[in-house]
Formats: sequence, C-alpha cells, structure tokens
Amino acid sequence: MALSRGLRCCQRVFGWLPVLIIALVVLWSYYAYVFELCLVTLTSSVEKVTYLIIFHVIFVFFIWTYWKSVFTPPRQPDKKFQMSYVDKERYENEERPEAQRQILMEMARKLPVYTRTGNGAIRFCDRCQLIKPDRCHHCSVCAMCVLKMDHHCPWVNNCIGFSNYKFFLLFLAYSLLYCMYIAATVFKYFIKFWKAELTNGRSKFHILFLLFVAIMFFVSLLFLFSYHCWLVSRNRSTLEAFSAPVFQNGPDKNGFNLGFVKNLQQVFGEKRRLWLLPVVSSQGDGHFFPTRTLSEAQNPLLANEEQWEEEGLEDDSHVVLLAHPDYHQDSSLAVEIET
Repeated sequence: MALSRGLRCCQRVFGWLPVLIIALVVLWSYYAYVFELCLVTLTSSVEKVTYLIIFHVIFVFFIWTYWKSVFTPPRQPDKKFQMSYVDKERYENEERPEAQRQILMEMARKLPVYTRTGNGAIRFCDRCQLIKPDRCHHCSVCAMCVLKMDHHCPWVNNCIGFSNYKFFLLFLAYSLLYCMYIAATVFKYFIKFWKAELTNGRSKFHILFLLFVAIMFFVSLLFLFSYHCWLVSRNRSTLEAFSAPVFQNGPDKNGFNLGFVKNLQQVFGEKRRLWLLPVVSSQGDGHFFPTRTLSEAQNPLLANEEQWEEEGLEDDSHVVLLAHPDYHQDSSLAVEIET
C-alpha cells in the first residue's frame, strides 16, 4: 500500500513536468518578443505600440484558456448514478452474470442512459461503483469516471471532458493564433538578421529561434486543432472516433450527431457572443445527450415520464422531443429523424 501511494505521488509530481515545459517556453517567447524584438530591435514607435497591443491581447486569451484547461477539474457523475449499499451487496453476492446484468438494468431504469457495452449490457464501472452515463469513461490516470471524456492530455495534466472541452478547443485556437502572429511579425526581422542588416547579436539569436519555435508549434497544433474541429462537427469524442458508441441496436458512430449547428451548440452553447470566451456555456450537465435515432428513445428500459416524453409521428418523419430538464433551460430539444 505504501509503495502504491508512493508511485501515485511520483506520478502526480511528474505529471506537471509537461506543464512546466510549456510554461517555460511561453515565458521565454514573451521575453523574446516583447523585449528583444519590440523594445530592442524595432525602431518605429508606431510599430512598437501596434505590435505590443495586438500581442498582449492574444497573449491574455492564450494564457486564460490554458489556465482554464489545466485547472478546471473533470466533472464526475452525480450520486444518482452511484450504486447504493443494498444494490452493491446484491451485485457482489450474485455469481450469475445474467442476474448481475438484471440488477444493473433495474438500477438504470430511471436513469437517462442509451449506450451499452459490446454485448448489450448496461455500462458499469466496477472501480467507481457506478452506472456510466452516456459518453462517460473511466480515466486510469485520474482514477475517476469523467463525463463525456475525450482524452487525458499530458500537456495540460488534466482529463479533457465535458467540463473543460470548450476551454481546450479555445486553447488550441488561441495557441495557433499566438504562433501565427509571432511568425508573421518576426519574419521580416528574421530576414534582416539573415542578411546581416541588423547586428545585435543577442536579439538575433532570440528572433531566429523565436520564428523556428513558432512555426514548429503552429504546424503541430494545426493538425490537432483540425482533428478536434472535425470531431466537434460530427459530435464525437476522441474515444468515440476510435470506438463507436454502442446502442441497443448496435454500434453507431453517428449516434450523437445532430447536425453541424446543433453539434457546435452542444460544445459552445447558443449564445454566440460567449463562443470565443473561456467561460462555461456548453449545453446540458454532461449526463444526458440527445441522439439522432428514434429506437433508443423508444427503449422500454429508459421509459421515464419525468425525464422525457415522446411526441406523435408524422407521415414523412419522426420527431422526438427530449424534455430532460438538465439538458436545456429554455425548451426541449427537437431532433428530426428522417424515415
């Protein structure tokens, strides 16, 4: 036990090493740009002021989003998904798999869960002793179940999920903007130093290296940001991209895909003025997500009049009204399913 705690402590300490590396690189880039480029190399006062103002605006948003990505804790399932003491005893004392499966089905009857395991059973975490909400997964690094888990990112030393996915996306976006702005404004002076038109040796080193680092990070971040933009447009997480969620009728990689606009709103919210700000605006509470398929809404295991209801059928299409009170504060979300 003592050895296990010691290893866990070392893991937590070393987990901050990538964050420290990022912090040191950012601090150096700030010094190189503000002091060595703007205050030492630039000669035009107008150019200095313009460069510094734009740089600091981008820098503030870049640091703000990174801070929120690092220090926003991943959200765990509510207590209603936890196994009660009585159910836990029943589950542990039962040796028959079918009986255990029936116990989990009884527990999940009043919970908004659509997804299943590969064999059709209720998704259950034996380490956290809870029924997993849809899109929830157990993170072995954080040692907890995380709502709408996307992945565990070592560069922010945090698990990216429902509570901080928007912040992570904005961090990638502002990181790209930060690197692109530095590269664009430094390039002219990089050429001047390369042609020996400027002779300041110390500034030359910082500016040359600053351009190289900015381009290197820009290229690597561009691929990552593009991939996550694609995931958002399809309403998938990284885990769901590798392994499609399983519903009652089988795996469906587009099970949560509601269309481009509604997919964006799930992550960024309906108020567009908040989309570019690292503030909480995502829809719902991370426990419930509407699906595009009608079959899951008709699953008798999930029938619960207090949580959602079904409206009538039309000739050309079905409309499912999911009236879960935690998902939307203003109105129910209507999802049209073509037939």
